Amino acid sequence: MTARIAALQALLPAADVDALLVTDLVNVAYLSGFTGSNAALAVPVEGDPVLVTDARYTERAAAEAPGFEIVVDRAAGAAAARTAAARGARRLGYESAHVSVDEHGVLVAAAGSAGLRRASGLVEQLRAVKDDAEIAALRTACAVADAALTDLLAAGGLAAGRTEREIARDLEDRMRDHGAPGPSFDSIIAAGPHAAIPHHSPTDTPLQRGDLVIVDFGALAGGYHSDATRTFVVGPAAEWQREIHAVVAEGQRLGRAALRPGATSAEVDGAARDSIAGAGYGEAFSHGLGHGIGLQIHEAPWIMPKGSAELAAGMAVTVEPGVYLPGRGGVRIEDSLVVRDGEPELLTLLPRELVEV
Repeated sequence: MTARIAALQALLPAADVDALLVTDLVNVAYLSGFTGSNAALAVPVEGDPVLVTDARYTERAAAEAPGFEIVVDRAAGAAAARTAAARGARRLGYESAHVSVDEHGVLVAAAGSAGLRRASGLVEQLRAVKDDAEIAALRTACAVADAALTDLLAAGGLAAGRTEREIARDLEDRMRDHGAPGPSFDSIIAAGPHAAIPHHSPTDTPLQRGDLVIVDFGALAGGYHSDATRTFVVGPAAEWQREIHAVVAEGQRLGRAALRPGATSAEVDGAARDSIAGAGYGEAFSHGLGHGIGLQIHEAPWIMPKGSAELAAGMAVTVEPGVYLPGRGGVRIEDSLVVRDGEPELLTLLPRELVEV
């Protein structure tokens, strides 16, 4: 039995369930190591868990999830429910946030006389705090991304005339050249007025002299995601561009400094947001300050104005304030960090200054 399974079992009594049906594939991979496209786990409050997958994956399951009992069934979720009920579970927890209405009906039928109870967020609660191996993978992912952007800049990759789409492809290829299997999400290259759109999708728009350019990107390493953002200007920066960059940089510095065990996500968000609002740009900061990173690019904890989540040592998060001026452009600065008992560990090591390219 893995330490992660044992930690999950310790949470089940408080959830008032005898077993948990884990059907979200990211959670299945986290608990078992199995990475196939069809799987479910039945995790009893006591005893050994069962991994269900279909005949395509029997060898992979044996290799990736050694020590797990494996049941072969195409209908993985239903088979997990039947197995748990057959072994005496009367109250089956299920991941309601990841189960459709139709899938719920299938689970109810498979569980028979055993009742289903919502039990979402238990595995995500465990995933929020990273172990040493996970943090090592995150460090690698961040280092690969840092190296790729450094190479892109050295090659003149943000020159006027290049399109947002060309730059995105170039950056993602460079991440692969540095060992990433791919980007951790579709890279955001947002130039000129597009930089006022926080999640702009790259187009064939060419960079022009005077444009602010937001580069938001990340790399994969060992299944873990990095996330970083830097902002550049094509040619000499105008005074207003320097001003909003300085405002965002100071807010980002204060947000990073607020990361500590015991702080709530609202407190961390407020440290950055209050600074930006005090400089007169509060309404131009339109999103939360950050989010957790790990097996998914966006996961718990969520750092937002009304967030009640309490940070803990070992959580990996982003700090990414921005200021967006419609029709003109915007600035975002983002780092990935790990919450520590002392100063947070900075994983993104790129310079934060406004660079003229």
